[in-house]
Amino acid sequence: MTETITIEADPRGVATLWLDRAEKHNAMSAQMIAELHRAARDLGADDGVRAVVLAARGRTFCAGGDLGWMRAQFDAEPEPRSKEAAKLAHMLQALNTLPKPLIGRVHGNAFGGGIGLMSVCDVVIGVEGAQFALTETRLGLIPATIGPYVAARMGEAKARRVFMSGRRFDADEAVALGLLARAVPEAGLDAAVEQEVLPYLSCAPGAVARAKALLRGFGPRIDDAVIEHTIAALAETWAGTEAPEGIAAFFERRTPGWQHE
Repeated sequence: MTETITIEADPRGVATLWLDRAEKHNAMSAQMIAELHRAARDLGADDGVRAVVLAARGRTFCAGGDLGWMRAQFDAEPEPRSKEAAKLAHMLQALNTLPKPLIGRVHGNAFGGGIGLMSVCDVVIGVEGAQFALTETRLGLIPATIGPYVAARMGEAKARRVFMSGRRFDADEAVALGLLARAVPEAGLDAAVEQEVLPYLSCAPGAVARAKALLRGFGPRIDDAVIEHTIAALAETWAGTEAPEGIAAFFERRTPGWQHE
């Protein structure tokens, strides 16, 4: 039984994994992270699943990490803090290594960790008019655990344009950055996603899984050492002074001390 996600499968073996925390703009809480990790494991092991679509309910695709969950890490001891960061990192890796094609259906805005979820998909279709941003540095945080996937998707040169600045960019720029494959009108989103799904139904599922694993080996290295590095970087940022100030400012509806208008 899940509370923050739902999974629907059609007779062809196409499973849609819905982020289902619309009232919180699908911000990733500890529970959602755990449920996404289990879903990746279960979908990957299900021989009846041929392809997975990652989608979301509500107005927003994903607002990033739940700030209440992050704020709870400020008073935690180093070991539990690192364990929480590890849960996020390992969930992303489970989706990244899913032995099924993973197609992102991005119907609305995506920020922070939402960009990470897009980056672990094999292809992402988004709607025209959607807004995107790696907002972590505006909150005194860093895009640590999502970083390897963002860099793999965009390449370092393009990632530098948006990785540190926290600025918003539109769907056209997301296409130019490689984050989106295509931006389509909202009315055409489902048809565009279906165009990405349909070819896989003519492919041998085992060959698709092996080809995907082979291709990952040709790309940037995202192994245990890289993941552990990102976990440590996120935990250290939580333990610093800027993140508590940034998140406190968000909840108190004020500007953080470093911001200049």
